[in-house]
Amino acid sequence: MTTFPGSARVEMVMGMPVSVDIRTALPERELTPVLDDAFAWLRWVDDTFNPAKEDSQVGRLSRGQTIRQIPELIEVLHRCDELSEATNGWFESRINGVIDPSGYIKGWALERLSRALCNAGAVDHRISAGGDIRVRGSAMPGKPWRVTVRDPRTGVVRAVVHAHDMGIATSGRRPIVNPRTGKVQVGLGSVTVVGPDLGVADAYATALYAMGAVLARRFAADLAASGPYETMIVTRDGQETTTPGFTRHTGAATRLAV
Repeated sequence: MTTFPGSARVEMVMGMPVSVDIRTALPERELTPVLDDAFAWLRWVDDTFNPAKEDSQVGRLSRGQTIRQIPELIEVLHRCDELSEATNGWFESRINGVIDPSGYIKGWALERLSRALCNAGAVDHRISAGGDIRVRGSAMPGKPWRVTVRDPRTGVVRAVVHAHDMGIATSGRRPIVNPRTGKVQVGLGSVTVVGPDLGVADAYATALYAMGAVLARRFAADLAASGPYETMIVTRDGQETTTPGFTRHTGAATRLAV
């Protein structure tokens, strides 16, 4: 079977293993600096946006301290505000005076990295970090990427997504706060959102998880009816429902009951 030569690397960034798998046939002298730059970007994102880091720009902003004029910071905060409005406040990057864009920033960072890899000529790639995955191009000549979506609590395979260009975001691996109550949401097992922009899919998955099962089903149906983002919702007892468009990428037959 013909395969792409490419190169892959895994490093710990943002407190988790992050993998960048490039399948485009580029010479090693080009692939090595591309991968170096990829992980340098991800480390910069973590240093800038991680609220747990005392000297991060987000942490300093929460404490009212002086920050550097960084275009990316303005972009992220503005986009978080837009996503809060789009989800009726269920996605919220400001809770109790603390700025925490973690429900968006990982997906945003991987989406930006994916575009940068394309610009560098590495058009066939898969980037994975926790529950966020961005694929472009082909895994093998003419073949789409095959992305396994697992239940973050049990490890059970819930879906296999086939795609040449897609963001796949799954929430449920880490605690998610209900912004209306300030308490950790416990009603769902996981929420997976697929669509063209991984940052947006990440934020939607976070918001849907925070909503709980009933509201999440309704919002997911409305989201699918109005745009390209499709959803799979898994409850704590293992019941699985999807929007109709989700099955176009998996071949599954389950439909969302509204």
